[in-house]
Amino acid sequence: MSDTVNKTEETIASSTRVYYWLGAIALIYLLLVAVGAIGSGFRAIAGDGAIELFAFATNPFAGLIVGTLATAFIQSSSTITSIIVGLVAGGLPVSVAIPMVMGANIGTTITNTLVSLGYVREKEEFQRAFAAATIHDFFNFIAVVLFLPLEIFTHFFEKLARILAGLLVGEVVVDAEKFNWVGAIASPVEAILEAIANRFPFPLNGTILIILGMGAIFAAIFFLGQLLKELLVGKAKDMLEGAIGSGALKGIFSGTLVTVFVQSSSTATSLIVPLAGTGFLSLEQVYPFTLGANIGTCITAAIAATAVTTNQLPALEIAFVHLLYNAIGVIVIYGIPFLRNLPILGAKMLAKVACEQKFWAFIYIVSAFFLLPGLCLGVTLWLGY
Repeated sequence: MSDTVNKTEETIASSTRVYYWLGAIALIYLLLVAVGAIGSGFRAIAGDGAIELFAFATNPFAGLIVGTLATAFIQSSSTITSIIVGLVAGGLPVSVAIPMVMGANIGTTITNTLVSLGYVREKEEFQRAFAAATIHDFFNFIAVVLFLPLEIFTHFFEKLARILAGLLVGEVVVDAEKFNWVGAIASPVEAILEAIANRFPFPLNGTILIILGMGAIFAAIFFLGQLLKELLVGKAKDMLEGAIGSGALKGIFSGTLVTVFVQSSSTATSLIVPLAGTGFLSLEQVYPFTLGANIGTCITAAIAATAVTTNQLPALEIAFVHLLYNAIGVIVIYGIPFLRNLPILGAKMLAKVACEQKFWAFIYIVSAFFLLPGLCLGVTLWLGY
């Protein structure tokens, strides 16, 4: 009798876990749709202004700011770097485009920072999630500080990328759109939300999309956190830590692989934030994964470059710059202990402040990705540089 009862309980538990996993998948899908909706909202408000920003990239500093702002508005570094590839193929000098690529790395980190706000109601979880999101920011800030001056004075990345691009001219053309399967599965729901929002006049349509996206993020994060606490125990937790959290090389490889698979570093790093917020992964375990995401996102620009049929050499060159910049950044910054620890310290300090006074999180997002870059670009233009 007891054996029958035990088997029945095991069957019920197994069925429950299946439903939990299905629920988690549905919530992850909702999170992807929410991130897409926010990006669509920003694009609706910015209109063609985000793309027109490229016209202001008249010097390396302005190019960096333009890349940051455009990516923050478009909510996709993959899209921006693909646009930059097209601009280079159309005649934009590679030396002007390189700082834009560096800026795109910074601008793309806004997405996972927005996702971390889903934990704002829980103090400890918010501190962990916000630190896991902003460690990506600090790493990319440090990379720019180190490598932008190097590029300005030596053209290191431009020269090395030219050599590599010269070896590949004439290779097979690939369609980048065929690889963006995440966008394809999320787009039907995003299209419905956009159709609803577009019933309202500009800029209310974009604002509604952003509000809907943020609301969906809060809901997805809340329920996903509850499910993950039930699901990620025992063997499931060990498998996750084995794939992501057991050593830097595994973490970097996992981040690269996931980002190549989903075709978006924003998506990859956004999906890892809930695991940090609920405490299943530490900041030190999340860190290498985000570095891998930096490398994995380069595949989109590379695919876009192979699709260029005229003036292909400079297009491939800027794609290689993107890859070299991210790969060498990981080797140098993560390879030197002093530099490796700076993003961790910065993320922990900022998360602690934001945890105590929540409004600082919002001030940081607005200032770091929009206000300060916009102000710097205005000053640069006013000074005539």
